[in-house]
Amino acid sequence: MKLDETDKALLQLLQADAKINIKELASKLNITKTPIYERIKRYEKEGIIEKYVAILNSEKLESSMVVFCSVMLDSQKLDEISKFSDAIESIPEVLECYLMGGANDFLLKVVVKDLQAYHQFASGKIAVLSNVREIKSTFVLHNIKHSSVYPL
Repeated sequence: MKLDETDKALLQLLQADAKINIKELASKLNITKTPIYERIKRYEKEGIIEKYVAILNSEKLESSMVVFCSVMLDSQKLDEISKFSDAIESIPEVLECYLMGGANDFLLKVVVKDLQAYHQFASGKIAVLSNVREIKSTFVLHNIKHSSVYPL
C-alpha cells in the first residue's frame, strides 16, 4: 500500500500513542474525524496495523535479562526449518525469532529472569529440539535503544 504524507503522519502519531483518540488526531493533523477513522480502519484491514499492545518497561519486571541466541541447524531443509520455527512459536521466553542468511540459521531474542533461568531455557527448551546443532549466546549488558516505532 502506498502511503501519502497524511498516512505517514497519522501512523507516526499512532505509533507514539496508540490510545490517542480520533478527536486529538484530527486536531493534530487538521483533518476532520471521519477521514481519520476511515484511514485507521483501512490500515487495520490492510494489515498495516496488526494489533495494539502495551509496551512494558523491562527494568520494572522480574524477567529482565535479555539474551540473543544464534542457532545453527544440522540441516537447512525446508521441513526442518519449519519444524524449528513451529517449535519456537510456543516458547514464551522467545520474544523475537528471525530466519537468517549467512553464518547462523536463526537469531532469537530471549528474555529470562537470570543466568540460571537462561541455562534452563537453552539446555531444556532449545538444545532439545531436533536438528539443533549449535547455540551461541550473547548477553545484553545495557539497553542503549529500544524502539517499536517503524520509521516512515
